[in-house]
Amino acid sequence: MNNHRLLTGLFVTALLSGGVCAWGQAGQVVTLEHLFEVAETNSVQLRPSFAAEEEARRESSVARSQRLPDINANLSLSYIGDGFTTDRNFSDYQKAPIPHFGNGLGVNVSQPIYTGGAITAGIEIADLKSTAARYATELERDNIRFTLTGFYLDIFKYRNLRTVVENNIAQARKVLAEMHARYEQGVALLNDITRYELLVSNLELQLIKIDNTLNILNRNLVVTAGLPDDTVVIPDSTILNRALPAAGEAWWQQSATENAPALKLARSGVEISRSAETLAKSERLPKIGLQASWSFDGPILVEVPPINRNLSYWYVGVGVSYNLSSLYKTNKSLARSRAATRVAIDKLNATSENISLGVRADYVRYLEAYEELKTQRKSVELAERNYNTTSTRYSADMALITDMLDAANSKLDAEQQLVNAGINIIYYYYKLLFTTGQI
Repeated sequence: MNNHRLLTGLFVTALLSGGVCAWGQAGQVVTLEHLFEVAETNSVQLRPSFAAEEEARRESSVARSQRLPDINANLSLSYIGDGFTTDRNFSDYQKAPIPHFGNGLGVNVSQPIYTGGAITAGIEIADLKSTAARYATELERDNIRFTLTGFYLDIFKYRNLRTVVENNIAQARKVLAEMHARYEQGVALLNDITRYELLVSNLELQLIKIDNTLNILNRNLVVTAGLPDDTVVIPDSTILNRALPAAGEAWWQQSATENAPALKLARSGVEISRSAETLAKSERLPKIGLQASWSFDGPILVEVPPINRNLSYWYVGVGVSYNLSSLYKTNKSLARSRAATRVAIDKLNATSENISLGVRADYVRYLEAYEELKTQRKSVELAERNYNTTSTRYSADMALITDMLDAANSKLDAEQQLVNAGINIIYYYYKLLFTTGQI
């Protein structure tokens, strides 16, 4: 081996040692369900949704308070200057002394009785917005859970791939030792050893890349779930042994119709728009309310000369108001609300269609993953048989080094594809749960 290949080997070994240390440390076996529970309370990405949900609940309370009476009280103390009187032509000016100390005290109570449905519609809109905020939180929660699922299964996949690559490195080194022995006996070429050393170097580089990917995935998972920064997550291997349901596509489609948060959110949008129509229509109707008032004012300025006494009076009655401008303004606002309702209905239909297509695609991929697993198991069996046969033939000088390299690469590829196939079944199952709102 020349100096260049020696330095390259030492560099790769140094990098590999760093990767092994990074993933040789003790980890913590964590189930996917536990990650979901931790993220529920610790995920920073969920906090804005919880805050928006709380704000919407407060808004609903504010809307209900519109049914309560309005009570206004006022108190005033004032200095009143002297007045004057004149004829209508502003002649004959005469000073009019006025008591200088003025006071006012009043209480007014107004209780709405009939508002044309405005208060009820306002409460309905606030309640619907509160419900929509809850659905938005569910949707964000599902997004975070599916994101965690992707990181979790990728970690599972790459840890398994790491084991596969390590096994192939060990096997390749064993073959390489045999080649060195054969070279010493004069029955193997130095070029064959060089080419197999290149295979080992590529495998070691692949191992470094896997370790780096694992570090990135673990960091993403820990931060998203809100786990301590130094946590190293080891996926629970029993996830592959779960008995997954064999329900048909119709069942998944029905589940999506009933549970998908995106559909619930779109339906809430339609209901909010319809309540906004009711609110717009209420502008055309009169407003009726009970009114009661008491006042205590002085001095009495409506008399000439003013009377330096306090005047107190009270009244109760029914007030009726009607906004005449609503006759020509409400039509436009009502037309806008109806247009918004049509937009909300179109969005609901589009969302329903997209979810239905998503369920269909996920279900097909879910079934496909089972078939892929069967195929990859057979491929691994054939690749191992081919590798063992080629190895035996090479030991007997009946095969070339290129045949040996091809057999090793085919075996590695088949084993990696088998790992991916097993994980893909779990992935598409959780993808179905995500799309149907059951994750």
